[in-house]
Amino acid sequence: MVLENKLGITDAPALAEAEEKISKKKAAELFESGLLADLEAGTFASLQAIHRYLFGEIYPFAGKLRTVNMAKGNFRFAPVMYLEAALKNIEKMPQNTFEKIVEKYVEMNIAHPFREGNGRSTRIWLDCILKKELGVVVDWSLVDKEDYLLAMERSPIKDVEIKFLLKNALTSDVDSREVYMKGIDHSYYYEGYSTFKTEEL
Repeated sequence: MVLENKLGITDAPALAEAEEKISKKKAAELFESGLLADLEAGTFASLQAIHRYLFGEIYPFAGKLRTVNMAKGNFRFAPVMYLEAALKNIEKMPQNTFEKIVEKYVEMNIAHPFREGNGRSTRIWLDCILKKELGVVVDWSLVDKEDYLLAMERSPIKDVEIKFLLKNALTSDVDSREVYMKGIDHSYYYEGYSTFKTEEL
């Protein structure tokens, strides 16, 4: 299945390649423009703005709530009918400590508000919160890909692993473009056309 896109691409690998190239370019622009600093860290509106900026040239649904139920493996993300309520609750979650921030990040991953591009957008969103509240960000080059993916899969039940991984990768180098760009690197994608199951409503 190939997602509806503004590029007129009907081949999934070709779309994935174009998406990676464009979203990385837009992520760099987002960082260099200083727009991230203007967002209210930890709100859903800020996550929407990030998603819209990264994917607005690719998908008509950029920044919009998904309208399909989604699952990865045996795990079902928040059902569409409860999605808005879940997002309101997540927005109210405290973000004054590292542990609370990661718990909020895990809950946003469970919500999975967008049809595609949740991982990349939410990692930038996470770093915005960490930067504002604690003066640190995650250096994703220090986070092993497989460990991260497994920890994220298990995080809805047990978040100890993801907290451990991210805590050991924190850096105070919050203005480094290189550190920032690692967060949207292809190797850390938590998305994937072949790994998601969707249910049209």
